[in-house]
Amino acid sequence: MTEDSQSGKVAAKQKNPNKSWLEKLGDAFTGEPQDRDQVLALLRDAEQRDLLDKYALSMMEGVIEVMEDQVRDVMIPRSHMVIVEHDAQMDDILRVVTTSGHSRFPVIGESKDEVIGILLAKDLLQFTVASSKDFDFLDIVRPAVFIPESKRLNTLLKEFRASRNHMAIVVDEYGGVAGLVTIEDVLEQIVGEIADEHDTEEDQNIKPCDETQYIVKALTGIEEFNAYFDVEFDDEEFDTIGGFILRQLGHMPKRGEEMEFHGFNFKVLGADSRRIHRLLVRRKETEAADRSLAQE
Repeated sequence: MTEDSQSGKVAAKQKNPNKSWLEKLGDAFTGEPQDRDQVLALLRDAEQRDLLDKYALSMMEGVIEVMEDQVRDVMIPRSHMVIVEHDAQMDDILRVVTTSGHSRFPVIGESKDEVIGILLAKDLLQFTVASSKDFDFLDIVRPAVFIPESKRLNTLLKEFRASRNHMAIVVDEYGGVAGLVTIEDVLEQIVGEIADEHDTEEDQNIKPCDETQYIVKALTGIEEFNAYFDVEFDDEEFDTIGGFILRQLGHMPKRGEEMEFHGFNFKVLGADSRRIHRLLVRRKETEAADRSLAQE
């Protein structure tokens, strides 16, 4: 190849500064990646070179994680399901709907292992403006979709889109109900935490759910956490409770991961590949009882 032809190619490249980010990303790849880790390394390198912004990188990482993760990694466990009983009266149902802020509810029979169907809050509207004397909400309950814990999230997302379902009941290997999963749970793995009406208020770092459970923002300062719970977690190395938990775990946790520490159970409610967003903090019953007796 002559020197003129080589310089011509260089000039041609320089004449096209308006390449799309996808074309620039392709130029950045010097070889074909052989595995998932190499793909992630290339994407992170592209972000370092300003070919991707951090949010785009986070979503791409989320897409790759969705291809690997299973339903058990993101599901809402059985113990935290907000349910409606099959023989509930209208007042009881409305109380559950209004206090939870959710739009879909598993309807159970004699136990949580017997899911009859799914109740949509919007289907109750017709009964709130008319007489509910002869109300039988089982007439409006929709069929439930049951899926195994091992189902891949990318497969589940395709099924959600195809069927237009937004919730599925997760069953374990013995056929018992292990929990539930929603389309929001899957999408949050891609786009990050999605704030909604029952998330913690912006100006409230610690939100009590009951006497033993609290939703805590991971950015809550350890000093504030210590003062609220009357504990003395070390605040010399980390400023936030999220950073403290990250240190105790030794790795970036996934949603649903739990750990116990000094009388508390910490469960990750929201996290992405970079940081923890929200925690469900539970006092052990013995600790709560001791605290109650001390106050008396």
